Amino acid sequence: MRTIAQGAGHRVLVVDDDRNLRKIISTNLELAGFTVETAADGPEALQKIESLLPDVVLLDLMMPHMDGYEVARRIRAHQNPAIANVPIIILTAKGETEDKLRGFEAGADDYITKPFGPQELLARVRAKIRRVEVDSSLSPLTRLPGNLAIESELRRRLDASEPFAVLYLDLDNFKAFNDVYGFTHGDEAIQLVARITVDVVRRRGTPNDFVGHIGGDDFIVVTHNDRAEEIAREIVIEFDNDIRGLYSAKDLRAGYIETRDRRGALNRFPIMTLSIAIVANDRGQLTNYAQVGEAAAELKRYAKSISGSVFVKDKRRQ
Repeated sequence: MRTIAQGAGHRVLVVDDDRNLRKIISTNLELAGFTVETAADGPEALQKIESLLPDVVLLDLMMPHMDGYEVARRIRAHQNPAIANVPIIILTAKGETEDKLRGFEAGADDYITKPFGPQELLARVRAKIRRVEVDSSLSPLTRLPGNLAIESELRRRLDASEPFAVLYLDLDNFKAFNDVYGFTHGDEAIQLVARITVDVVRRRGTPNDFVGHIGGDDFIVVTHNDRAEEIAREIVIEFDNDIRGLYSAKDLRAGYIETRDRRGALNRFPIMTLSIAIVANDRGQLTNYAQVGEAAAELKRYAKSISGSVFVKDKRRQ
């Protein structure tokens, strides 16, 4: 796993006409593990950005030949999305609001006013890289963190030996619902689970809790062990109430939907339910990411064997 705090594997382009400042910034970034390229003006920056494909651009506003505003605009208009979407942090000796606004309008994401300390510089660069990595992992359907962020979160907690509990959520009979009602309504069911889970965690969890979308109809919550069952219980209650709004009155009265398999046989599937597996790691029994997944998969299979919406907890790990 890449460690953002050390900068390993990340590339930064420093654009400033002040040779001494370029050297100071480059040295600080390189000591933190970043790969650094520099440019003395706008045209050189636009040339180097093509080959470097940086993770962040540090861009001075006041430069000869082409100022930072124009450089930022050209970066944002680039045909290569990897370049057009690169985070831009503007470097300016001016602190006036108008200059900052012009920078943001040109496409900058953040700014640092000169003079600045090395710790502030590193913190802002790391924050922008972290934000991009999280955003690139977001599910386009639910806007929740995806597998990259989920793995990073679990590894972080395991490395820190933090006590935690993981809730794995999985819809029951989702495929049949998709087949009968179509993908649009299937997406609505997934978004419903996401909304309920986020709302419940916000009310019943802690500020450090994490909600992620593994993919399809699978979700994950990372919370404190003493909050896990309360969160799971409330998610189940709200899901059973709200999921009925996605079914027709006819199917609700029947209590099931009907669909034919590949051989033409008619099958009945109950109204969707939700299975939640809770794996606790209060005493450090789990030491790596793979163990968490294996423990949860085993428990989730058991949960899905029980009819109705349920949550089950692995008592052996307490």
